[in-house]
Order: sequence, then C-alpha cells, then structure tokens
Amino acid sequence: MPELPEVQSICKSLAESIIGEVIHRVIVRESGLRWEVDAPGLNRLVGGRCVSSIGRRAKYILVHLEGGVILMIHLGMSGRLGLHPSGSPLAKHDHVVFELGGGRELRYNDPRRFGMVEAFEKSHYWTHPRLVHLGVEPLEGEFEGEVLYRLSRKSRVAVKSFIMDARRVVGVGNIYASEALFAAGINPKTRAGRLGLSRCVRLVECIKEILNRAVLSGGTTLRDFANLDGGSGYFSEQLQVYGREGEGCPGCGSGIRRVVQSNRSTYYCVKCQR
Repeated sequence: MPELPEVQSICKSLAESIIGEVIHRVIVRESGLRWEVDAPGLNRLVGGRCVSSIGRRAKYILVHLEGGVILMIHLGMSGRLGLHPSGSPLAKHDHVVFELGGGRELRYNDPRRFGMVEAFEKSHYWTHPRLVHLGVEPLEGEFEGEVLYRLSRKSRVAVKSFIMDARRVVGVGNIYASEALFAAGINPKTRAGRLGLSRCVRLVECIKEILNRAVLSGGTTLRDFANLDGGSGYFSEQLQVYGREGEGCPGCGSGIRRVVQSNRSTYYCVKCQR
C-alpha cells in the first residue's frame, strides 16, 4: 500500500506536471471504488477549473483548483496516477480519466478498487468526514517528542501500533514504523505509555529522518507502487530490518525476527531494540 513518502513523491510529480493546467472534463469509467464516484458531481466541481497547487493530508492527495475546490484522491492498496497522451490506449483498470489541455490525460488506475476520487468545496475541508479525525502530520513542526509523549500517556497499545494509528499520527506506515523503531532502538512490542520523554524524543527524530529519506528516494516499491511516470521508488535499498527475517542485524549481527502485530508483519532485532 502506498504510504506517506510514496504519496509525497506523487504530489511532487503532480506539482511539477499539472499546475496551471485546466481539467476540461472527467470521464468515470468505473464508479465502484471504495466509495462510489459521483461522476456528475466531479464534472460539476472540477470541469473547466485550473490546477493552482498540490497538497497532501495524511495519504490523501489534494489537488487545489481555482475557485475554492479540492479534488481529493486516495490510492488505496493498488492505485496509481499516470500522465498519458490523449487518445492513447486505455489500460484495463483506468477507472477515472481527467482530460487536460495540451493533449494529455491524468488517469487513475486501481486494480483492487480500494481507492477513492471525489471533489468538494474548500470551505468543507475542516469538517470533511475523511479528514476531520486525522492526527498530527509527522513531517510538520508540530510533531515533537513532547507531543508523542503526551499522546501516549496511559496507552497500553504496542508502540508500533500506536504510531501507525492515523487518529494520533498520520502516514507512518508499516515499513517506516519498523525502520524508525529499529533506528530508535525501541522494541515494537513495548507499550506506548511506558516510553519516557527522552525515548519519545528519539523516536520522533527517527520517524522524521526515515520518512524524509524515503521521500528523497521516491518512496519504497515492493509490489504495486509506481511514481507518476511509472518509475519505482528506491528506498527499499536502504531498509535495515523490514522484510529481512533471519538475516543478520546491521547493528549486532544477530538474526532479525518477524512478529505479527495488528495483522501486519513487524521486523526487529531483539538485542538492539529494548
């Protein structure tokens, strides 16, 4: 599933490619995504408007349009965005097509159909049901060790599950949670409420470092993810523990272990992570 660094990479590519472009028309070829796509509503709100900026909230791509409208896209488990020449053959799972100027189309492709595409008035941003319950952004200045310490008090949840809970911190996906906890030397099974302030400060530093490095690398491609141009992210080359069960720990050489937490695989070193 594309996580924050992958989404940030796509936002960067979109900003470089379509700011200033007019979305002339939206063609919905398959409306049955995670939430039903409102084709008439999309065309009414989006059609004929110019792209003014590209933003992100958690893993939602926010295409800001002139006139106070936001086009919101979530890639789900297998969604991709790609720019293609107008009239070029459509792929099987190209579900939503945005016709741009200059003979190009932005296509949303999603084999599993777990993503979403919708538009809304900017005035509804702070009350939007998909956004209103989201927690702090990990790459923003507001996310500090003191914040994590305060949020985690009395929590009996394992720290890995805690930092992956979007109601508290958004966008720290499974891969990056394992990597950040390894860098911070924290056992992923430790209860979040047992972390002292100094360890919360260290963990926040490591989360920011890992996510920023992943953004610079264009994200991590393991299976479904691809950038706007179809290219792969290459942060997978820098992974220290994720997906390396049984291999030697880069810190001490002992075997990396895998456990399942909240139905997700967690990788860690028993000796290095206390």
